[in-house]
Amino acid sequence: MKKSISTSNAPEAIGPYSQAIVAGDFIYISGQLPIDVVTGAFAGEDIKLQSEQSLTNVKAILEEVGYTMKDVVKATVYLNNIADFAAMNEVYNTFFEAPYPARAAFAVDTLPMNALVEIDVIAYKK
Repeated sequence: MKKSISTSNAPEAIGPYSQAIVAGDFIYISGQLPIDVVTGAFAGEDIKLQSEQSLTNVKAILEEVGYTMKDVVKATVYLNNIADFAAMNEVYNTFFEAPYPARAAFAVDTLPMNALVEIDVIAYKK
């Protein structure tokens, strides 16, 4: 059985999807844009600020159901420009510790609302 998760500590979904779905011991978090939940705007104009906000949103959703960043087993990072990879990675590294989750990161043509980054994760907790 699956359960939809929603928290006011992360931006509302901007389409017909859930912030996250819990299925058994897994939580699947939808791609998080760098929207500051307080202002409703992007956290900033550069990749570091936007990466930090996207991961902060992921963390808020995890915490809503008692998970932490340590429970993340897989992350996918979508970048507007692959040249931003190193700067994003600097910020990403501050949210995770070894053993790091599996990850894919790649550039896409355009992200929703012209964001520089979007991040989704899968977490597992027994």
